[in-house]
Amino acid sequence: MNDLETKFAQTIKKNKSTIYTVCYMFSKDADEVNDLFQESVINMWRGFEGFENRSDVKTWIYRVTLNTCISLERKKRRTNTEPLSMNINLFEDHDEDTKQIDMLHKRINRLRPFDRAIVLLWLENIPYEEIGQIVGISTTNVSSRLFRIKEQLKKMND
Repeated sequence: MNDLETKFAQTIKKNKSTIYTVCYMFSKDADEVNDLFQESVINMWRGFEGFENRSDVKTWIYRVTLNTCISLERKKRRTNTEPLSMNINLFEDHDEDTKQIDMLHKRINRLRPFDRAIVLLWLENIPYEEIGQIVGISTTNVSSRLFRIKEQLKKMND
C-alpha cells in the first residue's frame, strides 16, 4: 500500500459514520445504504488525489457523499424499479419515540434531494456556514431554506 492509499484508508475509517449517516438519509434499506456507501467511497477515491485541503476533509466528505446519493437518487427515479419486499420488519419497534422518528424519516424522504441534504446536515449540528460550503449556497440561503423546509415538514400528512 502506498502513502496515498494509506492516507485514504485512514480518512475513510475516521469518517465512516459520517458517510453512513448521509447514505442512511437516502435509504432505509441496508443493502441500498451499503451500495450508496460503496459508490461514495469510490467517488472519494477518484477525487482524493486532487483534494487540496482548501476545506476541511469532513466538509469534502459530506459534499462527495451527498452528491453521490443525490445523483443515484435521480437515476433511480428515472428507472422506476419496484423493490422486493417481504412486508415484515422483524426489528420493528412500536414505542412512541420510534413512531415519531419513523414519521420524521418518512417526511424527510419526501423532500427533494437537495432539501433532504440540508436537513441532514442541520440534524448533524453542522453550522449554517459549513452547510453552505458543503452544498454550495450562502449562509443566508441555508437559513431561509431551513425555515421553508421546516414549514413544509410540519404541513405534511403521513
